[in-house]
Amino acid sequence: MSRALITDLYELNMAASYLRRGMVGPATFSLFVRTLPVDRGFLVSAGLEDCLSYLEAFAFEDEDLAWLAGAGFPADVVDAFAGLRFTCDVNAVPEGRVVLANEPIIEVTGPIAEAQLVETYLLNQVTFQTAVATKAARCRLAAGDIDLVDFALRRTHGVDAGMAVARLSAIAGFAATSNVEAARRFGLRAAGTMAHSYIEAFPSEASAFRAFAQDLPEHTTFLVDTYDTLAGVTTAIGVIRDLGLGGSLGVRLDSGDLVALSGEARRLLNDAGLPQVRIFASGGLDEYELERFVAEGAPIDAAGIGTKMGVSADAPYLDSAYKLVAFGDRPVMKLSAGKVTLPGAKQVWRRRPIEEDVLARRDEPGPAGAEPLLVPVMRDGRRVAAPESIDAARARLQGDLDSLPAEARLLRRPVVPHVQVSPGLDERLREVTETLRRAGSGEG
Repeated sequence: MSRALITDLYELNMAASYLRRGMVGPATFSLFVRTLPVDRGFLVSAGLEDCLSYLEAFAFEDEDLAWLAGAGFPADVVDAFAGLRFTCDVNAVPEGRVVLANEPIIEVTGPIAEAQLVETYLLNQVTFQTAVATKAARCRLAAGDIDLVDFALRRTHGVDAGMAVARLSAIAGFAATSNVEAARRFGLRAAGTMAHSYIEAFPSEASAFRAFAQDLPEHTTFLVDTYDTLAGVTTAIGVIRDLGLGGSLGVRLDSGDLVALSGEARRLLNDAGLPQVRIFASGGLDEYELERFVAEGAPIDAAGIGTKMGVSADAPYLDSAYKLVAFGDRPVMKLSAGKVTLPGAKQVWRRRPIEEDVLARRDEPGPAGAEPLLVPVMRDGRRVAAPESIDAARARLQGDLDSLPAEARLLRRPVVPHVQVSPGLDERLREVTETLRRAGSGEG
């Protein structure tokens, strides 16, 4: 399926004008997040893999060109679009790395029309996936020893979003997903129990439990809160004993005071000689509930995290931007109030622990002992390496989270690490600002 028209109309308008005027010089666009959402001490870079797949395949198909002609684009512009492919260079922060406000996540350098046309798609993917990856990482940080399972598919904003959420939650360290296609596509572990409808379809809770255990004996988790949670636990204990069940067993709590109910369920199971039966919690959970479980010592072994992670409920968007920072050999910037941008191509330098990153010009050396965050990922419109594994992104994320100060990992009122502008970038900022102000006033 062609994706060239997954864009805003003004991208096409600008690209058409560039092409008609022969403006084919190299431009650099920088994608970044201006400010962090409330209670976020960091972000987790994500979405790059989908962006690279899109960029490699970028082309206007015959049906796209026909629509453009019908929409009033001149024939010469349609012809120019017909031959256009993405041939830019891309530097990016690899998926799974911690990023901060104003740090470029992706920089695109190449013919200005090409770099302009991809803005909408790149923003769409990076904005959504970074927000969700950050939410998932916060859940994993809060959960302690509790295993987490992605339950988000049924309430994400579309199936494509659900697939992305499953992958991002795996990068964040979730143990499994309920999303079967995502498990198949990404090599994840699929996990699931039963719904209340299954219990209600049988004459009694006991008969439902017995049927499920007989038909699926290897991985049986009983949903115990359809009628009365603790009575359901007692019923599950009876079925386990009657059928002599072994293997992977659990009870799932999906409503009520999960801290209190998990404690009572654990007592019942232990008294019945079933300490190996795990307690699984679900039902509108997020990092704040997980933090409470850990703080209050709830004996919960695993939890399903769905809606609130899948839509990043408390921070459902990021203040992201994709801005032109250079055209030809000329650094450019915005001076708009509240939206000033930093001119020129950039690099971000980091030391561990992550207490202060340095945002610098791309062509200036970094501080001693610092590593660059932006790395080449495409040259001339082609990847420089094969797609990375989820394991690689997960390891990167864990390394960065371990390097963050404890106060940056707080769920409430975190202290965000500082981003220092390098002397070289600060000098460029002052020079370009002065040049633009003089031009605006008619001087020089």
